Amino acid sequence: MKRLAWLLALCMALSGCSALSKIGKSKTDDEGEKVYPAALVDFQQEIQVSKVWSTHAVDKYISVNSGIGPALMDGIIYVADSDGAVVALDASSGEKKWKVELEDVVLGGGVGIGGNLVLVGSTEGEVFSLDATTGEQRWQAFVTSEILAAPGANSSIVVVQTQDGRVVGLDPENGEKRWHFEVDVPVLTMRGTSAPLVSHDSVIVTFANGKVYALSPLSGDLIWENRIAIPQGRTELERMVDIDGRPVRADNVLYVASYQGRVGALAGASGRGLWYQDASTTRDLAYGLGQVYLVQKNDGVKAMRASSGQQLWLNEEMTYRKLSSPVVVGGYLTVGDAEGYLHVLSQTDGRFLARVKLGSGISATPLADGDTLYVLDDDGRVTALNIEE
Repeated sequence: MKRLAWLLALCMALSGCSALSKIGKSKTDDEGEKVYPAALVDFQQEIQVSKVWSTHAVDKYISVNSGIGPALMDGIIYVADSDGAVVALDASSGEKKWKVELEDVVLGGGVGIGGNLVLVGSTEGEVFSLDATTGEQRWQAFVTSEILAAPGANSSIVVVQTQDGRVVGLDPENGEKRWHFEVDVPVLTMRGTSAPLVSHDSVIVTFANGKVYALSPLSGDLIWENRIAIPQGRTELERMVDIDGRPVRADNVLYVASYQGRVGALAGASGRGLWYQDASTTRDLAYGLGQVYLVQKNDGVKAMRASSGQQLWLNEEMTYRKLSSPVVVGGYLTVGDAEGYLHVLSQTDGRFLARVKLGSGISATPLADGDTLYVLDDDGRVTALNIEE
């Protein structure tokens, strides 16, 4: 029985199978113990969540570790699915602007945006660049391995990270390779990567070795590196410290977290560590009110003081509900779960403020724009919501 439990944990870590299923009656944790998803708690609703519009955009959402997710640029929402559909929606109305079907393609990473380009990547290592206005394909490029996170881009460079520990810089005009950077990755890793953070002066990438790197956008040369997590334990499974959640940058400080490791705050220019705290997550981080938010591996939602890493509050009333990455919208913190509920929490103490049901599940990271939240549910529907008192 212990061997069966270990194999189940290994399947969840390597294939992302836990992210593709619903909550279910019970599951097995990393130690082989049976655990149960938390039941929904009753509370007094304090704010209103109103639907602005809702549009069926793509087929059912299937993704490894939320590697496919919506993106917003210049008032247009871009959505993709694993079958190769890429759709542009007007953010104010949900009206469909264009739709492209990439044939015989299984997408694993997207949607990346920048420099009037819409970018997606396949599990076969193909990168597709589409015109953001028309959807017309600009170019197609090939990299070394499967792509399981959105490419990053600006007007000067397109950056793609692959599962085999490589990062490639491509020319945004024609997709030609400009540079590449690679590291040695552990033998056993989780299936997934974080999306590169691309700015005018750096490219931030993270790897399964528990490190974060800053690279030059022009040359791919290393600017600095920092070890967030130190592998510990006797088995390869226990020593996994992948950084699969996307870091968040605020006030020239970079916040990064790993699986079975730590969350840290780094000086953006030098990579110098400002503080570290133990943590374990595979989700993107969020920032607001001078606080960093993360969803722990057991789906507890934690708030930490951004200046010191001090824990401010912990909401453990949604454990094992398979939460999405947290997102700050307006003055509130939001997370979705695998039953399709969107939970709105107070940033000050983590209490529940509102809850709304959307589709059969929410796995993709929602998008925030001012007081409006855009949610892609697992049925392929995009819903725009306003959250207000």
